[in-house]
Amino acid sequence: MTANEDSPGVGDRRPRPGRRILATFVSADSYGLILVLVVLTYLVSVSFETGWAQSLVIGIQLVTVWLTFRTAKAAPSVRVITVVVVGAVGVVALANLFVAVNSQFLAVAFVVSAVLYLVAPYAVVRDIATRRTVDQQTLLGAIAAYLLVGMCFAFTYRTIAALQSTPFFGSSGSGGLSDALFFSFVTLTTTGYGNLVPATNPGQSLAVLEAVLGQLFLVTAVAKIITAWKPRRWRRTAEPD
Repeated sequence: MTANEDSPGVGDRRPRPGRRILATFVSADSYGLILVLVVLTYLVSVSFETGWAQSLVIGIQLVTVWLTFRTAKAAPSVRVITVVVVGAVGVVALANLFVAVNSQFLAVAFVVSAVLYLVAPYAVVRDIATRRTVDQQTLLGAIAAYLLVGMCFAFTYRTIAALQSTPFFGSSGSGGLSDALFFSFVTLTTTGYGNLVPATNPGQSLAVLEAVLGQLFLVTAVAKIITAWKPRRWRRTAEPD
């Protein structure tokens, strides 16, 4: 008697669904881990406002960007440049744990973070666009790229707030990184609560740009991938006998 190929037998070494899901979010070659790190960056940012937390956020986001380029199979030259930049910014973040780093140095760190978060989504989109099939990693990559765009704008807003002479949010003040993240994702999803609004340019123009990019990305990338994606068990069910 032969065993059903769909039922796990003695020689069946396929990982169980729970283990596959766990591997998706802990593997260094998976976009699932990048999603976890983005969420971790947000949680640390909104939970703590101390100097060490700010350094920790910079450290986490640098690791996130490096893993993004690694998972997206970016060119070796891009990876080398990323390692150098990550190392330089990491030194500033580490120094901020022990001494009060000048706000201008932190502003530079935020600028570099914003630039890295700007390039990272492009690398992800380039990778998933060349895939022949729409699988779980394609879906996770699209969501990761979408969230990385929000992180890019958040660090950009934080940089502007640190450099300009007037409060970024007007009467609400300059805000911290948690405010910048909240405003960025509210704008990206075009929710628009209205409790935080940039008082002047370039913040206002960047907010408009983020809202437009967020909607275009959802409509042209994420929505189409979700529509085309079918889990493996769905594909087996749809196959003719």
